[in-house]
Formats: sequence, C-alpha cells, structure tokens
Amino acid sequence: MSDKAAATIYKRVLALAGGELSADKIVSTPDEALRQAGLSKNKVNYIKNLAAAVIEKTIDFDAISKTDDDEVIRQLTALKGIGRWTAEMFLIFSLAREDLFSLGDGGLNNAINNLYGKGIALTKDEIKVITDKWQPYRSIASLYLWRSLDNK
Repeated sequence: MSDKAAATIYKRVLALAGGELSADKIVSTPDEALRQAGLSKNKVNYIKNLAAAVIEKTIDFDAISKTDDDEVIRQLTALKGIGRWTAEMFLIFSLAREDLFSLGDGGLNNAINNLYGKGIALTKDEIKVITDKWQPYRSIASLYLWRSLDNK
C-alpha cells in the first residue's frame, strides 16, 4: 500500500472515530464502516483484535515502551495479525529504538543489495554480518538505507 493510500485510509478512520482514535472507538465502529474507509476484512479483524487486547489489558503500551526489543516483539507477535516486521517497525518508528535492523524488510534488503551486492542478492546471513557492524545504530542506518531508495 502506498503512503498516500495509507494516509487517506487513516484520515477516513480518524473521521469515523470522531477525530480521536482509541481502542474503545475502534471496537465500537461497525466493521462495514471500516471496510468502506478502505480497510480489508482481515485488517479490520486485526485492528479490532489489537484494540480489544488494549481494552482487556492483554497488551499495555505504557509498559511495553520500557521493555527490551525481544520482549516487545514477543508480545506484539502473539496478537493475531501482527508479525515480526510490524513489531520491528513499531520499535523503530513508535518507540524510537536506535539499534534494530529488520532482515524481513524488502526495501532494506534492496538497499543493502544495491550497496553491497554488486547485482547479486545477498543472503540474510550475509546481510546480518554487514549490519551487525552498525551496532548500536542499526535503526539509524536503516533510515538512510530507506532514503537511498527514494531516488530510484
């Protein structure tokens, strides 16, 4: 999904929630209204599942922000619809963790291959060897790698 499409859907969902998103508002919004805002059936289910976990205190975002990366990933991926990549993006963009490289991110893999692969796709193990050298700032390197793709 493009950034523009995501922004449009977000604005529509925000409008459905009366301008302020909360777990309660997401759970109480009819599925069909969320579908008409542009969310797929699966995404509606996943978002409502996450909102219910917040309401039921299965997940506590205040507490999770003080938790180490592996535990955040474990807690988030325990929820249906949230995979490792999503959890890693949450760590980088929401919790501002500085030392994370997502081996499952296609854009990052493309950027690494552009810089180091000489036309040949590197394996995850080869990418890990390269990115481990960037500790403790792998997230920051990731931002530069994503940016390098903007001109291509």
